[in-house]
Amino acid sequence: MRKNNFREALLNPDLFPVTWELVPGRGAREKAQEMAMTLAGQAAAGGKIAALTLTDNPGGTPAMSADYMGGEIVKLGIEPLVHFTCKDKNRNQIESQLYALDRAGVRNILVMSGDYPMSGFQGRPAPVFDLDPIHVLQLIAEMNKGLEYPGAKGAVHHEPGDFFAGAVVSPFKATEAEQMAQYYKLKKKIAAGAQFIITQLGYDVRKFHELLLYMKQNGLNVPLVGNIYILPYGAARMMNRNELPGSVVSDKLLAEIDQERNAPDKGTGARMLRAARLYAIMKGMGFSGVHIGGHNIKYEQVEEIMARGEELVAQWPELFRYFDYPLENGFYYYERDSATGLNKENPVERKNRPSEVKVEGIYGLSNFVHHVMFEPGEKCYGFMQWLCGKAAGGQGEAVLHKMEHLTKVILYDCRDCGDCALIDLAYVCPMSQCPKNQRNGACGGSFQGWCEVYPGQRLCAYVRAYARLKSKGKESQLEENILPPCNWDLYRTSSWINFYLGKDHHAKKQEVQK
Repeated sequence: MRKNNFREALLNPDLFPVTWELVPGRGAREKAQEMAMTLAGQAAAGGKIAALTLTDNPGGTPAMSADYMGGEIVKLGIEPLVHFTCKDKNRNQIESQLYALDRAGVRNILVMSGDYPMSGFQGRPAPVFDLDPIHVLQLIAEMNKGLEYPGAKGAVHHEPGDFFAGAVVSPFKATEAEQMAQYYKLKKKIAAGAQFIITQLGYDVRKFHELLLYMKQNGLNVPLVGNIYILPYGAARMMNRNELPGSVVSDKLLAEIDQERNAPDKGTGARMLRAARLYAIMKGMGFSGVHIGGHNIKYEQVEEIMARGEELVAQWPELFRYFDYPLENGFYYYERDSATGLNKENPVERKNRPSEVKVEGIYGLSNFVHHVMFEPGEKCYGFMQWLCGKAAGGQGEAVLHKMEHLTKVILYDCRDCGDCALIDLAYVCPMSQCPKNQRNGACGGSFQGWCEVYPGQRLCAYVRAYARLKSKGKESQLEENILPPCNWDLYRTSSWINFYLGKDHHAKKQEVQK
C-alpha cells in the first residue's frame, strides 16, 4: 500500500506540514479546472506542500467534484485532502463515494456538514443532510476496520480501507452557547474517529490558543491544524457580514485591511505578512501544521509565506499584538492572561453567567410530560407502554399517531420522522428547527447565535437547547451521547409506539424491550 506522506508528516512531532487549498470551480474543462491542475503540478514539483485540499461545492453552489480531481492529483505524486460534505448526499451515496475514493487511492478526507445548498440548475436544490459529520466519521472508521453488514448468505466483510479522516471546529464563536456547542461536538467527532482537526477561519490569536488549551485539558490527543486565509478586502467584507458562514473577521480587522489596499501594491504585501506572522504564531504555539487558503493565490506566494513564517518563529510571542481582534462582548472559555494577552489555564465561571437567550415556557412543560410519561417507573410510563402495545398494528395505531402528530406539530413543528430526538435536544426538534438536521451538535455556520440559513430570524437550535439545559445545570448532556442518524423506516409512524416498543434509537438507552 502506498505511503501516506500527509499522515506521516502530521503525526510526526518534528515536522510542521502545510496544506494548500485549491478550488475546483464550476465546469469540467474551464479555466478554473485547468488552473487548479497547473497549481497542483507546481506544488507536486516543489515538494514543500504535504497535501492539496480540494473544496466540495463551497458556498453551496455546484462545482467540479473534489473526488475526481483528487484522483487526478494522486497521479501527480502529491497527496490530496478532499473536503467531504454531507449536504448533497444520502447515506448510501456517501458510502458509494467513499468506495470510489478508496479505489482511486484518495485516503485523506476532511469531513464537515457543508454550506447550505444555494443556487443550482433551475433554482435551489433540495438539501439532504441525511448523515451528520459524526455519522460519516463512524462509517469511515468501520470501513477502515473492514465494513461488515448482513448479506443473503450471512455477514459480508470488506477489505479494510486506509482513510485518514479529519474534522473541523470553530473556536471563534461570539456567544457562550455557540462556543460550547462547538467544543461538545468536537469531543464527539474525535470519539467517532476524527484523526486530526482543522480550525475554521478567524484571526483572534487568543481563540487559537483557547482551542489548544481546551484540547489538551480534555485529552483530545489528535493533531490540530491552524487555518490561514490570505485575506483581501472583498473576502474580508463578506466574512465580516457573515456571507461566508463560519469565517470571522472583526470590524477592527476589516478597517485595517481597507486601509492596506491603498498601498501601491493594493495590500498584497500586508496580506502576505499577516499570513506569515500567523504561520509563525501557530508553529510556536504548538499547532501540528497549517492550512493555507486564498483566492487566486500563486504557488510562489505559498512558498514565500512558509519561508517568512519560519524566519519569524523565533519571535512568535512578540507577534500577538498583530492579532488582537476580539469580538465585542465575545465569550472566551478561559480567563485572560494580561501578561501575555492569551489565556490562563483556568476556565471562566459559566454557572452564573446570564443566559444569552430566553428559555421558553414550553421547556418546563415538556420536562414535566417527559418525566411522567417517558421515564421508566414513573406514573404514566406503564400505562403508555401498555396502550402503545395494544394500539400497534391495529386501527388504534392510526388514531394514536394522528393525535400524537397534531400535538407535536403545535408544540414542536414536528416533521413526523418517527425516530424522535426531542428528548435528546432539550425538546428542540433537530429535524424541523435545524435546516441541516444536525442530531449531534451545531454546524459551524451560526453567527451571534443566529442560524446560518435564517440570520436575524431564527436562533441556532443548539443555542436554544444549550440555554434550556443550562437553566437546569445539564448543558453537558450535549456532549454525552452520539445519536444515530434518523431511521427512515420509521417515517410517518408513531414515535410514541416506536419508543415504547423499542423500535427507535432510544431502545438501548432506555432499556426498553421490544
